[in-house]
Amino acid sequence: MAFAKPLIAGVEVPPLAIGTWSWGDATWDHRADDFAAIKAAWEACNEHGLTFYDTAEVYGNGESERIIGRLLADTSPEVRAKIYLATKYLPIPRPANWFVFTPGVVAACRKSLARLGVDQVELYQVHSAFGLHSHAAVGRELAKVVRLGLAKNVGVSNFSKDEVIRMADILESHGVKLASNQVEFSLLRKCPKTSGLLAAMKERGIACLAYSPLGMGRLTGKYSSANPPSNKRRFGGQYTWEQLDPLIAELRSVAAAHAVSPSAVALNWVMRMGAIPLGGARNREQAEQNAKATTFSLTDDEVARLSAKGFEGKTDWFWQHG
Repeated sequence: MAFAKPLIAGVEVPPLAIGTWSWGDATWDHRADDFAAIKAAWEACNEHGLTFYDTAEVYGNGESERIIGRLLADTSPEVRAKIYLATKYLPIPRPANWFVFTPGVVAACRKSLARLGVDQVELYQVHSAFGLHSHAAVGRELAKVVRLGLAKNVGVSNFSKDEVIRMADILESHGVKLASNQVEFSLLRKCPKTSGLLAAMKERGIACLAYSPLGMGRLTGKYSSANPPSNKRRFGGQYTWEQLDPLIAELRSVAAAHAVSPSAVALNWVMRMGAIPLGGARNREQAEQNAKATTFSLTDDEVARLSAKGFEGKTDWFWQHG
């Protein structure tokens, strides 16, 4: 790999993680017979050392976690020992995890572990800064998850700079370190860097996990104005294809220079920013394309050219604070 392994709470992880939202979720038109292709993607990722998988209780209403559980059950002990598992809890009551008086973090974590078929995950994250309970209450229960041995580390997702600092302090008061913050970060949404969020996290040793690093497929070169992705794919979708044309052209130009796909270039850019991209892979071909992103490093000039044609993106009051 062209990149050194980054650290999450002092533990080395692959420089590129596999986001598994598409495994079992209707947003990505998942079907039951997709399992064979997903298994091929899993095997290819593991063969290339991309053994960091991120999921969530809400992905397919738990189906993503169940699929990973099936895959783990059919994985050799040698490979299983290298797997780094991360999942997420939604701090909003819903039928699958109903709570009122307490945040319900511990109960949600136990349900995720059952679906995954494991006793402990490497990273357990709160999925949103918005929720029914205060960050102090959520932080207290996240710390409890670590004390109970249900997770080795805990993180947050979609938190702003101020919210990350606040949660880090809350967890520290319980003797637990905040390991990560997962935000949408790509050439279609550079604001986590330009806002100072990434710098503040780096200063505190908090890893940045970048979801939707390909803009829900917009940076793969697969789609165009004549063949857009599903309207259900909302992230990174505030720009027209005409606005994206210069960036897509630059991605293709850089990709040709490195003999890789535009998606590999887009993922590489995120890694050059010091973040860990969560690249989706629904089949072996996509997994192989992801793996190529770790085999080279963009030059400073290429990073600058891509960044100049990228977009700031935006935050919102409900979901994307960071």
